[in-house]
Amino acid sequence: MTNFSEIKGFLFDLDGVIADTAKFHGQAWRQVADKVGTPWTDELAEGLKGISRMDSLQLILEASGQGDAYSDEEKAVLADEKNRNYQTLIATLTEADILPGMKAFITNAKAAGYQLAIASASKNAPLILEHLGLIDDFVGIVDPATLAKGKPDPEIFVRAAEILSLPPEQTIGLEDSTSGIEAINAAGAISLGIGDPNVLSAADLNFATTADVTLENIAALMDK
Repeated sequence: MTNFSEIKGFLFDLDGVIADTAKFHGQAWRQVADKVGTPWTDELAEGLKGISRMDSLQLILEASGQGDAYSDEEKAVLADEKNRNYQTLIATLTEADILPGMKAFITNAKAAGYQLAIASASKNAPLILEHLGLIDDFVGIVDPATLAKGKPDPEIFVRAAEILSLPPEQTIGLEDSTSGIEAINAAGAISLGIGDPNVLSAADLNFATTADVTLENIAALMDK
């Protein structure tokens, strides 16, 4: 593995790494489910994680036997409504919603001369970072609308490294999902998994929580 001294930049996923915005997706989808008469269950909520907006809507409709009850135009209206609900909810975000330790890590990494970029599938990433007061800390944000494939494809992390004008080998990607870790590894960057190390066993580096992520801790793991 690369020595820590060779690292020049960090590539960040957003949800579960910088802030917990998944709860807002759940709340916004629940409003849509209530509208179309689909009972909200833990199983349904779990099934919506990590899939696209239109696929999520289809799952909600199928859960109450309405898979074919809405036209494509009607589905588009419902999906837009969900996104408006979500944007209303994320407008309540403040710096207090940044996950433990991440504000300090971002500040310290930037102060130490590292380049930072966002590699998130969320089209709302700029808005979220604005509300969190972090937008100016990042060199750039990959626009997911310009990508041919989503995670676990490496494209988003390759693009994030390009934003920093760095080869992926000189960057560390931070993720909390298995598909994200897979994407970082395939891009050729160093993968840092945040969460259960048994679940994120493919990661080069593991930390149980965001609070453990510091430059010193990363250096200690890479150079031991």
